Amino acid sequence: MSPFLPLLDIDVGDGSLLHALARIAPLIVPYSLKDSPSLAQNASRYVLIDRDSSQSVDDVVSILDQGADKVILPLALAKDAIGVVPAERLLLLLDVANVSAVSDKIRNGVSGVLIKTPSVDVDFIGSVSRFFAGSAVHVLPVQAAEPPSRSTIRALAGAGTILVIPTSLLTLCATDAKQLNVADAFLANVTSDRPDGLFPTVVSSYLEGGRSLGLVYSSIDSVRESIATGKGVYQSRKHGLWRKGETSGATQDVVSIRIDCDSDALEFSVIQHGAGFCHLDRPSCFGEVNGLAALERILKSRLASAPEGSYTRRLFNDPELLRSKIMEEADELCRARTKDDVAFEAADLLYFALTRCIAAGVHIVDIERSLDKKAKKVTRRPGNAKPQWTQQPGAGSSTALAPAAEASKSASTVDTDAPIRMRTYDLAAASAEQRAELLRRPVLKSDEMIAKVKPIVDDVRTRGDAALLELTAKFDRAQLTSTVVRPPFAPETMQIADDVHEAIDTAYENIYKFHKAQAEQGSLAVETMPGVVCSRFARPIARVGLYVPGGTAILPSTALMLGIPAQVAGCKEIVLATPPRPDGSISPEVMYVAKLVGASAILKAGGAQAVAALAYGTETVPKVDKIFGPGNQWVTAAKMLVQNDTDALVAIDMPAGPSEVLVIADHTCNPAFVAADLLSQAEHGVDSQVVLVTVGLSDERIAQIEEEVDAQARALPRVDIMRQSIPKSIIVKTRTVEEAIAFSNDYAPEHLILHLENAPQAVSAVENAGSVFVGPYSPESCGDYASGTNHTLPTNGYARQFSGVNTLSFQKHITSQEVTADGLRGLGPVVATLADCEGLGAHANAVRIRLQALSQS
Repeated sequence: MSPFLPLLDIDVGDGSLLHALARIAPLIVPYSLKDSPSLAQNASRYVLIDRDSSQSVDDVVSILDQGADKVILPLALAKDAIGVVPAERLLLLLDVANVSAVSDKIRNGVSGVLIKTPSVDVDFIGSVSRFFAGSAVHVLPVQAAEPPSRSTIRALAGAGTILVIPTSLLTLCATDAKQLNVADAFLANVTSDRPDGLFPTVVSSYLEGGRSLGLVYSSIDSVRESIATGKGVYQSRKHGLWRKGETSGATQDVVSIRIDCDSDALEFSVIQHGAGFCHLDRPSCFGEVNGLAALERILKSRLASAPEGSYTRRLFNDPELLRSKIMEEADELCRARTKDDVAFEAADLLYFALTRCIAAGVHIVDIERSLDKKAKKVTRRPGNAKPQWTQQPGAGSSTALAPAAEASKSASTVDTDAPIRMRTYDLAAASAEQRAELLRRPVLKSDEMIAKVKPIVDDVRTRGDAALLELTAKFDRAQLTSTVVRPPFAPETMQIADDVHEAIDTAYENIYKFHKAQAEQGSLAVETMPGVVCSRFARPIARVGLYVPGGTAILPSTALMLGIPAQVAGCKEIVLATPPRPDGSISPEVMYVAKLVGASAILKAGGAQAVAALAYGTETVPKVDKIFGPGNQWVTAAKMLVQNDTDALVAIDMPAGPSEVLVIADHTCNPAFVAADLLSQAEHGVDSQVVLVTVGLSDERIAQIEEEVDAQARALPRVDIMRQSIPKSIIVKTRTVEEAIAFSNDYAPEHLILHLENAPQAVSAVENAGSVFVGPYSPESCGDYASGTNHTLPTNGYARQFSGVNTLSFQKHITSQEVTADGLRGLGPVVATLADCEGLGAHANAVRIRLQALSQS
């Protein structure tokens, strides 16, 4: 703190003296001069209201609201202001003779006093300081005609008081009998323990939150020049005065100079220009900047030179995109629950908010100034949200998203320069609530989606083919005259490369072999008691609809996975639905699979309209009994809607959600293999669910996996999708295999991959999973395509209750029983008794009438 405060008591002309004083201390400004044009806008100031003024407490509050740091009030006005104005903003104005009249209430209601005294008596002032212990004591000699000596300033500082010096007694020139040089007054109490008398000086960046730029040395002469010119001037131990940037151009504007608590070192807060402070052309002698300061530097640079087409340039050029991103990230921050998620979402919001600021020429320091200005306000608004941001009663609240699953972001709004990283959590450090958050999936707002798809479903149900053709033109951008293709399929529609042909054939054979083995070979018959035989036998579901998505990828594999078990089960009618290409055709790979599995029809439609056509049938689309297959949220909602409509009489395979993989890896894992497995699932869509559970892996080993994820993703064609799905994905650190598998069982993943030392042994502990991939050479891709298992699996945690699609999914089981006469004699009385117990006399009668006939024969 400065050992003195200047009191504005004269017209200071061009204001250079006040600007210099503002760099080292708050200015005491009489109320009549508070609007002086010579005052710097950001100058710290105490407004002095003398005892003869007519100001009210409301006037005092207004002064503080307008930016004054403190107000200095006479006793009468201070009594009214205490309790209204915070104590730290109040100083009490007293004549030296009235010090003892101050009550404890007054003394506790202010942060200090300004004592007017005819002359300076250091001993007396020391006793006053002790009376106001804990408060700042300022002394103003009202009859002083000449400047105080440096020894007087030093003595008062030693007594715990601050001398107030009128600006008429201060100068930027050399000290003489009439005026004291500002630097001489400022440094009066500063001492040096160095033989050369220099003061260690820390230089910090005003624009970068006070980050240290370097350590230099100052002398009285260098400080004098810095205060007067506002430029960074220091003392070189070899070359004398060192005017920073005089030869390099890396000049400094001095914002403030402060003295440390021991009065033996200085801090210069500066605005650095040019290449930087360090002689190595770096911003700081202590290395590169980071955090918000680094982000601000990057954004400033990109505003000036970002190439056209880059994401940041798009943000600068498209205010509406930037506005949308700020609103999106603010919403996601509000939804975040865990500490890590809040930090993650806050970082996103700060990035886009700072981009908005830089685009408008606003820097972090401007934001800090605004915060400081707002903090100075005494009056406060109620702080209620504007009507458009308040939730109306009964509207329902938004549900927080899980750490690995926020709402999808468009690929065009992702920073391609940022590392592709997952988020890491330590299960041992997680509370029960945090662990539950890690297990959560995205909240599927099924009611909202069903409401959106219902008009589409109703339209197809009511108008049939006409609606289907219109909706296919609208959503699939394909103009068709007919939506159904029946066999035999034209050879030209199935022309595929030889290697793809061979791969599909091999996959078909493997999948067929595995699903054929699942089919029941005969009926089940059990004689439950003599003469009573109960049986169960399987029959195929007659008509099935297979939905094969066609959005971001061609999926002949899904056609195989759905078509083969339908074929093996013996379904009489297999209708394959898939979105057409813009020219109205179906991908030849899917067409070829349709032929292999014996599809009886191909519906060229996607989305909710395809589901509706399968569920209700149209003039050309056969109605089916059960609908299978994955799809987006529109498809899922439509499946849920039609299965609950008794008029449709249609079943569905299982609830569906985004694709999932959970990988468990221990010290034996190959980081490249693990990363590849994570990415193979992350590329499905921006809402894919990807989880890595580590077993006792060090931070270094985990970092190797993350580096592989980033490097491999950037080399893959669907990197734009992975830039969005991977940052929403999580790494969960565990200590034992048992702990890892327990977490996996709770998560119930669609795909579970075991990169473990004894992976086969771990399978017995798996209770909930769609499909398990055992060991380092069992990538999920094998199950997705050609090993033989089915890749249509339960997601969203439904592996707790559902199996993946299999041959039995396409069959229904019928039971039968055959009771002989002797069997009825033994069973009949039991049945009749139970029927009587339930009061169902007709049931009992159906047995007794037979028993009576047997007894008479």
